[in-house]
Amino acid sequence: MSPVIILIAILLYFGLLFTVSYIAGRKADNAGFFSGNRKSSWYVVAFATIGAAISGVTFVSVPGMVATANFSYMQMALGFAVGQLLIAFVLIPLFYRMNLTSIYEYLEKRFGVSTYKTGAWFFFVSKMLGASIRLFIVCVVLQLLVFEPLGLPFILNVLFTVALVWIYTVQGGVKSLIWTDSLKTFCLIFSVGLCIYYIASDLGFGFREMLTAVNSSEMSKTFFFEDVNDKRYFFKQFLAGVFTVIATTGLDQDLMQKTLSCKNPRDSQKNMITGGVLQIFINLLFLTSGVLLYLYAFTNQVALPDKGDEVFPYLATGGFFPVVVGVLFIIGLISSAYAAAGSALTALTTSFTVDILESPKKKTEKEVAGIRKKVHAGMALVMGTVIFVINILNNESVINTVYMLASYTYGPILGMFVFGIFTRKAVRDKFVPLVAIASPVLCFILDVNSKEWFNGYEFSHERLIFNALFTFVGLLLLFRKK
Repeated sequence: MSPVIILIAILLYFGLLFTVSYIAGRKADNAGFFSGNRKSSWYVVAFATIGAAISGVTFVSVPGMVATANFSYMQMALGFAVGQLLIAFVLIPLFYRMNLTSIYEYLEKRFGVSTYKTGAWFFFVSKMLGASIRLFIVCVVLQLLVFEPLGLPFILNVLFTVALVWIYTVQGGVKSLIWTDSLKTFCLIFSVGLCIYYIASDLGFGFREMLTAVNSSEMSKTFFFEDVNDKRYFFKQFLAGVFTVIATTGLDQDLMQKTLSCKNPRDSQKNMITGGVLQIFINLLFLTSGVLLYLYAFTNQVALPDKGDEVFPYLATGGFFPVVVGVLFIIGLISSAYAAAGSALTALTTSFTVDILESPKKKTEKEVAGIRKKVHAGMALVMGTVIFVINILNNESVINTVYMLASYTYGPILGMFVFGIFTRKAVRDKFVPLVAIASPVLCFILDVNSKEWFNGYEFSHERLIFNALFTFVGLLLLFRKK
């Protein structure tokens, strides 16, 4: 596929994206950037959130997972839906009642300043790593398809990619993101749906034949109850899905920032529940596309790349299908990836400005706007640096890396919130950072030695649960009388 065609598709897409961003965010003030002035319609937010939650990692990695993990990812997706119900009825009413700009302000009011700062810094590290990995996958594909054929280095690719994210989020923040993410969600669903159609057509499948072929494939096995030591074991995946979505959505400034832009708690709950249901079907679309890609490769005796992350890009843009499939793949990839990256950059700017610098408490509206813009540029620069380092270190499936990092970095945040919500105990606030650091260390020791200590048991994404549990127990040990 010609690099020029790909570049034209990207530029046309971003021309439309910048137009939407400018119209939506041209009059945004600090409140509009941080919380959308709490005037967003719930159905628009629900649709927009899909684009932010399903990133370029999902677009590229999930189809490539089916060869080794089958449809086991659906077990996590079901857990995601249950987790979003818990967010809707436990966390959302709490956050609205406290009228929070940053959700980590809850920790200050419940425990104290040290806990508040700990939560904010753990979020900063978690989101920066996660967003950088998600954007990294786009840079890899763009390097393969555009920059390398043109003889351009990876560093220029990173600068180009991060600059685009910075430009369309710098002015409007959440107020712009609600509408740009809605556009990206539409492009994402439209792209993967048409890719499935073209791949199925090339295989000679109608709709019914396609469903039969996918269902009869060994790769479509969904539920795994046989071996508790298997990483695909149902309860590992399902419970990990429940707690992962609570930690990475309900306790994540990124996705909750848009959710809390709804007009009232009831609308926010509608958004959360609707988004949870829709994500089940969209993940099913990605897994179905993966089976079809492997069936196509087997039928046509195509040698596939060793890494599952490279299967979809290789087939979609390698001249095996009509050019439109490659264009749709590129549009879907950049739609999903830039939705997640733009949302993350806005959330990082908000959390750093509100939680770490505490600017709104000390400065005027004009001063806060100046600080916010400087922080926003700084976050973009740090993100670009992290992506460059990830490119040097990358050696495994990106989606597994994302969830592994989340299990270590979001665990302390989950433990602190659970302790705060479900107990009335006060703690020695100044020692909370030590507990938050010790918990991932203990979790790592347990993970490394699990096979030897527990008769071959191997941890998967349930690391997050144990990490949060260690934090919870550590806070119990810091109990003090009020």
